[in-house]
Amino acid sequence: MSGKGFLAILKLDLFQTLRTRGFWLYSLLFGGFVAYMFMSGITESQIIGFVGLGRLLVTFMQVCIVIIPIYVLITVVRSIVGDKENNVMEYMLSLPVSFNSFFWGKLFAKFIVIYTPLLLSLVLSIIWGSFLKLSVPWEFFWLYSGLLASMVFCFLGIGMFISVYTRSQELAVSSAFVIWLVLVAFIDLLLMGMMLKLRMNPDLVISLGMINPLQVFRVGVLVLFDPKLTTMGPVAYYILDTVSRTAYIAFAIGYPILLGLLFAMLGARRFRSKDVI
Repeated sequence: MSGKGFLAILKLDLFQTLRTRGFWLYSLLFGGFVAYMFMSGITESQIIGFVGLGRLLVTFMQVCIVIIPIYVLITVVRSIVGDKENNVMEYMLSLPVSFNSFFWGKLFAKFIVIYTPLLLSLVLSIIWGSFLKLSVPWEFFWLYSGLLASMVFCFLGIGMFISVYTRSQELAVSSAFVIWLVLVAFIDLLLMGMMLKLRMNPDLVISLGMINPLQVFRVGVLVLFDPKLTTMGPVAYYILDTVSRTAYIAFAIGYPILLGLLFAMLGARRFRSKDVI
């Protein structure tokens, strides 16, 4: 990709996003949520022996499991198809900007504006906790930062893929919502129902569940503060007997990134080869 074209699209998309109210509301939502958790005294409660900032970070990540994927998808799926419908695409591609630069510039701009508020919220919790003289769980902070980055990138890739392949914003948003709904349902509910109904091998069901990036993210969050996964019941035996805790954490960060990159590359290939106007 052309370096100048990529940076031009990246800056343009960043500046456009920073001028929208949605970005600032999104940033205030997570910053305010961290502040609320401190004020509600959640750092004084205990879960499986963890208290203080560790307890707060676990709660924060559990909320992100549900909110971040749907927010990323709904925001991103309108990127390419929205530019087509608004006749922005024809103008932008009349400039000396390659298809690759346009696609990847928009993707990384979206990553920055979505991930930065999340990272700042984690940093805010660490600063505030240090001010209150709470013990800072640095291992949690760094690994949760990596997990959040991988999840955001994963759904960015899926969202850009949808945006390239759909013909209207309504269809793109509907597709994103259906995908999110299926992934959330397959975290536990449908997998358990499938196993009971079809009498499938539990090992096979759990393996299928690990294809779901939301399930991978959820288990990655749990395995950090609960190394034996006692909250997951018998499923923990299969996971921990198959891989070590360290190996699973590496998988939980690497797999969503690779999945997002795969969908992004498929989307970029379609974007280059198809009539985008």
